[in-house]
Amino acid sequence: MNLFGRSSALRHAAAPAAPATPEGAVRSAVPATATAVLPDPALSALTGEWMIDPAHSRIGFSVRHAMVTTVRGAFLEYESRLRFDGRDPARSRADIVLHTASVDTGVEQRDAHLVGRDFLDAAQYPRMTFTSTAVHLAGQDVYQMSGDLTIKDTTRPVVLELTYIGHVTDPFGYERAGFDGTTTINRSDWGLTYNARLAQGGAMVSEKVRLQFDIAAIRTTT
Repeated sequence: MNLFGRSSALRHAAAPAAPATPEGAVRSAVPATATAVLPDPALSALTGEWMIDPAHSRIGFSVRHAMVTTVRGAFLEYESRLRFDGRDPARSRADIVLHTASVDTGVEQRDAHLVGRDFLDAAQYPRMTFTSTAVHLAGQDVYQMSGDLTIKDTTRPVVLELTYIGHVTDPFGYERAGFDGTTTINRSDWGLTYNARLAQGGAMVSEKVRLQFDIAAIRTTT
């Protein structure tokens, strides 16, 4: 994942200056101020294997409930493998496996419903997975990561919008990189079709679910 292209870590390659134009000649229509954004060569130092630090990260979701409130939750157990390639960002990748039974919304009865057959059916489908397929620069500090999201054995493509936060070495000597990611899915596309209707009309639980990735990645040692 080319997640390290912060504005201070990007080189802007300006187009070469146009040669002097003789008086009366027609100038080129191509603007001389066009620039291309290139990764900083220093990012190659960040190339290697990383993982999500669960103690400082949150992989969660939010969904509209009863059309007037928002329920938020998170998955507390997951494994991850991240490969950053500063030399060739297109070769970077991310693999995340979430344990569906670890969902936590702060309400025990609601959590039991979510892991039951009406929703995640954790007994039959204990894992959800995300596997990246491509990463593209979308703007300053903003990236788009395409990938395959699998829920209940249904795999569909999604695109995460990622914002790079920064890179530091903590007081214990660990290298850390932070980013926030989000995407919105239609849950019925993955077979999560349960719903109840309200007397006033509309659904008890919205079809749209916003997935949120608040990530602190930490470099792993060989």
